[in-house]
Amino acid sequence: MSFHKNLITLSIFAVIAPSVFAEQEPSATVVQTLETIQVKAHPLIQTAADFSVADHVIDQKSLTTRATTIGDALADKLGVYSNQYGTGASRPVIRGQDGPRVKVLQHASETADVSTLSPDHAVTVDPILAKQVEVIRGPSTLLYSAGNVGGLVNVTDQKIPTQMPEGGVDGTVGMRYNSGNDEKLASAGITAGIGENFALRVEGSKRKANDYIAPDYWVEHPNDETGHEGHGHEEETSHFDKARRVGNTFAEGQTANIGGSWIHDRGFVGLSYSNRQDQYGLPGHAAHGEEEEEGSVEGAGPWIDLESERYDLRTELLNPMPGFEKLRAHASFTDYEHDEIEGNKIASNFKSKAYDGRLELVHVPIAGWEGVIGTQFSQQKIDLAAAAHEEDEIVNEEAEKGHEEHDHEVLMPDTKTQKYSLFALEHKQLGDVHVELGARVEHQKIEVDAEQKDYSDTGVSASAAANWEFAPNYKLSLVGSHQQRLPIAQELYAQGKHYATKTIEHGNPDLDAEKSNNLEVGFHFEGEKLDYHVHVYHNWFDNYIYGQSEGYDEHNPEFLVLDYTQDKARFYGTEAQLGYAINDTYKVSVFGDYVRGKIEGENAPRVPAGRLGTKVDADFADGWSGVAEYYHVFEQNKVAKDQDEQPTQGYNMVNVGLSYANSFANKNDYRVYFKANNLLDDQVYSHTSFLSNIPQIGRNFTVGLEYNF
Repeated sequence: MSFHKNLITLSIFAVIAPSVFAEQEPSATVVQTLETIQVKAHPLIQTAADFSVADHVIDQKSLTTRATTIGDALADKLGVYSNQYGTGASRPVIRGQDGPRVKVLQHASETADVSTLSPDHAVTVDPILAKQVEVIRGPSTLLYSAGNVGGLVNVTDQKIPTQMPEGGVDGTVGMRYNSGNDEKLASAGITAGIGENFALRVEGSKRKANDYIAPDYWVEHPNDETGHEGHGHEEETSHFDKARRVGNTFAEGQTANIGGSWIHDRGFVGLSYSNRQDQYGLPGHAAHGEEEEEGSVEGAGPWIDLESERYDLRTELLNPMPGFEKLRAHASFTDYEHDEIEGNKIASNFKSKAYDGRLELVHVPIAGWEGVIGTQFSQQKIDLAAAAHEEDEIVNEEAEKGHEEHDHEVLMPDTKTQKYSLFALEHKQLGDVHVELGARVEHQKIEVDAEQKDYSDTGVSASAAANWEFAPNYKLSLVGSHQQRLPIAQELYAQGKHYATKTIEHGNPDLDAEKSNNLEVGFHFEGEKLDYHVHVYHNWFDNYIYGQSEGYDEHNPEFLVLDYTQDKARFYGTEAQLGYAINDTYKVSVFGDYVRGKIEGENAPRVPAGRLGTKVDADFADGWSGVAEYYHVFEQNKVAKDQDEQPTQGYNMVNVGLSYANSFANKNDYRVYFKANNLLDDQVYSHTSFLSNIPQIGRNFTVGLEYNF
């Protein structure tokens, strides 16, 4: 997995100068920006203003300063949190939903990794190289998946050009440094026109970060056999030492993409190859077969060695046949593998080979209705093993004892999942009301390499939305849906220990499709100086799939036994923000969100705490801009007691930033930025993380540069 064999040479510029804090924008500024940004995942090329729900669009300028994992990169958006697992892995948590209920897409297609199986598995998308990231809600989600009641995330990349570069060549080079974990990140991308119709794209990124610093962090250590006298009192079995850094939170990785396309006046056809490699620590992981004291994450520990190769084919054609305005097609193949390494052996191995293909046809207007119909097919074969590769120097001696003895070490048997889908989305303007309708039929078949029965079922989902402009600058929105999510292989066939969550999971092959009825109401005002947006939502589940606690295992007392089952559940909450432009330079905003989740009347686990904050954006003359932000995350004491979930303390967050942008001879643009995060050096614990007892990064500073040509 040599980085030098796969990554292009990056030109690195180093500078220390004023900077931007553009990544923190959960307030009114975001909404104004959305009015002019197209939602790339949408085949009808609508702007965010056309939608009836609170979508978010994060542009490339903001992404270059954000986190490198998709969950952390979106965690400041209203209604969005992250389930951080160190700094190497995170998925977005949207309105209290995560895992398979929040689909993450790579340019409107499957990511084809194994991140939904466990929170310590990375999502193989690179926000640093993305053109933009979209959080999509409402009927449009049914174009890509069912059961995403909170929304889904689409990462739009640039690896296959869709138009010829202006002037024949364009590109970007960037670098940054962070003091909290000594992060050094560099990225570069260039698109070059070859002849009149061919464009070549080459891009890459490389990152290296050490364990991060956390304030007032104490690590528990067991005493030796002779015991330890605690301050002259009774004998103690452990003692605490103060640690500067949270052990095993290092992360490094590199991505290289190359793509090309033939572009003509009616569309394009292009191919790309991507290689991604990651190595990152797993804080809080107990060694397989060994016990670990809570909080004992200091020093060398388990880590993941990951590599993914991906091939993409994309095409778009205008006026492909009578009755249709556009055809879009996409196919991909992904070969993914990662090892979880502990000590001197490979403790487990995850392999995935996946295919994904979709076809979309945008039809001509019919009685004023504009829309798209399409079909999608995907297949993913996942193989899990608790053994080392024969060619590796790291040898797992127990691998020779046979597969049966390792059943308890493998989360689930090998499976092959196939999905066949039909979808449609229609919209129409009816006077002052914009109406949007969506539907999706999804058939899923799972073959299992075990004595358990295969799975086959079909789900039907539908959604409707209306956006009523009842007065100038005022809009009232209403969204309703019935969704059916088919269970994933883990929920059906899990059979063993899950070290990342410290659980022993038992799947249920008799699970039915998870059915939900969902309602959202929004109120919007966009004035010359004042704007505000309020959304209230409620999700009712007839048969919510979850792991029901059966208590701690008798032979493994640190592991909670979870049996997958189905019960009634409901999630409800609100999101709101208000902005006021004081003058042409300053704008102040206040924002907040809240979500509540219950399963069978009891608290759902890992539901985010409420959040309330304020922000000031400043756009000075001569290329200078800045931001200052404060928000408070409240204590979360509404915990799932049956899963022994513990309350999480609240915290205050203060962030500031400054940036300067200019150009060389009115031709090439550059931007330098500075950020100061968690200025109060407050202790931050994430309730949405399985590592809610491990603090997040403390006070840290970032400097960076971006150069466009």
